[in-house]
Order: sequence, then C-alpha cells, then structure tokens
Amino acid sequence: MAHRWGMVVDLDRCTGCEACVTACHAENNIPTVGAAEAARGRAMHWIRVERYWEGEFPEARLTFRPVLCQQCDNAPCEAVCPTYASHQTDEGLNAQVYNRCIGTRYCANACMYNVRFFNFFHPQWEKPLQLQLNPDVSLREAGVMEKCTFCVQRIKAAKSEARAEERELVDGALQPACAQACPAGALVFGDLNDPESRVARLSESPRGSKLLEEYGAEPKITYLQRQGWHEPDAQ
Repeated sequence: MAHRWGMVVDLDRCTGCEACVTACHAENNIPTVGAAEAARGRAMHWIRVERYWEGEFPEARLTFRPVLCQQCDNAPCEAVCPTYASHQTDEGLNAQVYNRCIGTRYCANACMYNVRFFNFFHPQWEKPLQLQLNPDVSLREAGVMEKCTFCVQRIKAAKSEARAEERELVDGALQPACAQACPAGALVFGDLNDPESRVARLSESPRGSKLLEEYGAEPKITYLQRQGWHEPDAQ
C-alpha cells in the first residue's frame, strides 16, 4: 500500500509559541532575512503562525493557526509550472525540484495559501554558524522557489531504515521538524492511507475542516476547530 502523507492541526492545542517555525528553519536551512528585508515584504518562512481575534471585547480571545504547504491533491501550483519543477510524488507530496526551477514565480501566484517563497538572495552564514546547517538538506541559491515538503529528507531516511531492518514504518515514529518540536502536540503527522494511524482517525473528526476548501485544491492538512475540548484519540 502506497503512503499518502498528511497532517492534522488541532487549533484547540496551538498556543502560538512558534516552536514549529524555529524548528523548520533549523531543519531545512532556511535563512533569516532580517528586519530590513522583511520591511520590503521579503519573508522566508516555510511555516507561519497566523493570529486571529474571536469574539467581542471584553470576551475576545486570541487564537492561532499554523499555515504551511497544504500538500494539495489538486494543487494549482503544479499546473502552471513551465519546467515541471513543482509536481506531485506518488506519495502525495507537492515536491519542488530546485534544479528545474527557473524562478518564474507562477506557482507562488497560483497558490492561494501564500506558502511558496522566492529565494531572492544568496544566504550567508557567518562562522561558526555554518556548523549548524543540516547536511541532509541542500542550500538553495538565489532564483528558485522553495516551500515545505513535510521534511521529505526525514521521510526518505525513515523509509530506508525500515527497509534495511525489514519492517514497516511505525505510526508516529516519523515526524517532520514542526510536529516534533510542538510542545502542545498540536501537529499530528502520518499516513492517511493507514486507517489505523492517528492522523487518519483525527482527519475524520467532526471538528475537522480544510483551509479554503471551497477552491477545490483538495489539501491534505485538516484543521480541528477550537471548541474547548479534545477527542479521546487526540490525547
């Protein structure tokens, strides 16, 4: 049975701490653009935490929503790429082949989630900061688009290890950096094709919804809406 990777985000658990953002930067060699470039609208985050106010003062409360690539089954970014740099793998990941990308930014214009970023500069890490870079992830050059891939390097490593040990992947053992770092356990990652996996069961929750689902992109990330309670299998 082929894998189909997906994620569930429990908005009732997210505290907005942004540990997932920090972990994503560290795992995927994402540079920090700095205040000056950010003021020019040049952001570089593969995952961001959006803030919303619910209710009216004085009962208003601040809520959070982590937003990353939704790994759409009907991804609009793929259809517009002239070099097929943006494509879907047989495991449902919206992959990005940097060697094919020529930086047209068509994919970013087509994505309604604003989760694709143009690498507009050559990142530099002053010594000894280069020692923190992840050797399993390439260093991208200026002129390419980049995005979240559910830490595909971790997926490949876990599959290789399982194959070498002649066993199946264990549900929950494989985690992207954002899910591993979340102190509240708000991010649940796994194989949607495995009906016994935690992510597959949570994706069927009555609290579940998809972001901008009405546009027909068929995202594989399910958001569990805030209601002040947790399902037993979400514990």
